[in-house]
Amino acid sequence: MYFPRQIVKFVVGVALLSCVQFLHAQKGIDTQTQKIKDDTNKTTTRQTGDAARSFDWGKGKTQVRDRLPNPYRITSRRDVLVETIMQALKERKMVVDEGSSRLNDGVVITQPYVFAKGAVITQNELNRYAVLAFADTAWSHGRYTLTIEVQSIDGMQNNVLVNARVEGRSANGMTSEWTTVQSSGLAEEEFLVKLIEMVTGSSPDDPKPADQ
Repeated sequence: MYFPRQIVKFVVGVALLSCVQFLHAQKGIDTQTQKIKDDTNKTTTRQTGDAARSFDWGKGKTQVRDRLPNPYRITSRRDVLVETIMQALKERKMVVDEGSSRLNDGVVITQPYVFAKGAVITQNELNRYAVLAFADTAWSHGRYTLTIEVQSIDGMQNNVLVNARVEGRSANGMTSEWTTVQSSGLAEEEFLVKLIEMVTGSSPDDPKPADQ
């Protein structure tokens, strides 16, 4: 079949124009797609940077310190220190056994302090204040007695030694009795922290500067 030359040129021209338009359209889509990707990457990078600045995985953690030395050295006159010990015990609602204590010698002994009552609470608290050899014992009460001794080094330096006698009351059938268990050191630690806070005005548990 024969087509006039003008018709052939027209068809070829239309085809070329369609191809050029198609290529331009594709180029526009690619450019737009690339712009979207670039914007997304910028947003993601910025959010990641903000998150890194917002979360400090080192400084925000709770610091766990070592147990205080026992005996603990405290700078104070012995008579003043004994009075401070008496005040610290009073604030902790502990009663001094005046018959057993020897205040002039720097020895303070408390009456038994009941820190837990009831089976569930006592079991949990005894696990904190004592080292239990038998976990299945039916404990109903927990108590401890503190013996605090001020050992003078010189006129202003003293070692304060704290010992706790921890006891648990167990119910076995129709009888119950107090049993001495090994102290975990928590009762001694808690009292020393309180005493240091009263003597120095700051607690060993206060947050420390970042460079310490």
